[in-house]
Amino acid sequence: MAQGKGRNRRFPQWLQRGSTRSAAVASAAGLAAARRSELVLAAAEAGLPLAPAAYPEGYGCSCDRVGCPTPGRHPVSFAWHTQASTEPQRVERWLAAQPEANFITATGRNHDVLDVPLDAGRQALEQLEADGVAVGPVAQAGESPLTGRMLFFTTTRGTPEDEDEWWPCELDCHPETMDEHPGLRWHCRGSYALVPPARLPGGESVEWVRGPELALPDPLTLLETLTDACATYMGREEAAEQAAWPMG
Repeated sequence: MAQGKGRNRRFPQWLQRGSTRSAAVASAAGLAAARRSELVLAAAEAGLPLAPAAYPEGYGCSCDRVGCPTPGRHPVSFAWHTQASTEPQRVERWLAAQPEANFITATGRNHDVLDVPLDAGRQALEQLEADGVAVGPVAQAGESPLTGRMLFFTTTRGTPEDEDEWWPCELDCHPETMDEHPGLRWHCRGSYALVPPARLPGGESVEWVRGPELALPDPLTLLETLTDACATYMGREEAAEQAAWPMG
């Protein structure tokens, strides 16, 4: 009887410990959600036009497209360009309605994004800071040297009323031309980039390296260093491929 009573006394304590752990997990999740909302709203307040995006779900994407080629990396709506907004109230409604959604920022309106391979971006950032160049906001997407990217946020070339005044660039990147730009991609009119914090497949994420509160630099102050770093990176990639597949 005494032994049975001892087990009965311990049972409520076990339940209490389980309840405490559940409360701690719920509290941590609540804090993480609040922090995420703060960061998304900070991006909108910094002038980055935002729109809801898909997010990783299971082994695929939250969208209903079978075999989605870019899971968690694309807008939810086809009207993302006109939908994108910097209004805090609108962003708050999206956060409440779609708590798991990533967010993209529409480029070419208030800002552009220079998007480079991760290793090239790290090399360029180190060089730019050593040279005393004002870099501005920078984000990192993923950790893999093969697929990771670094995003440099800059002022935009703009969208003048006179189309002839807008100077095109061979680096211009649009959603449908991503694969054509394995090196440096220039996201301007008609393109977008994920804005931190965002979740990627495989447990990776998009995070700020330098926050959105920093002033946006002129893209031309970064371009030469970024292109040089990308050239070095692409040269190493080509050398590695040739070493892996020697020609008789």
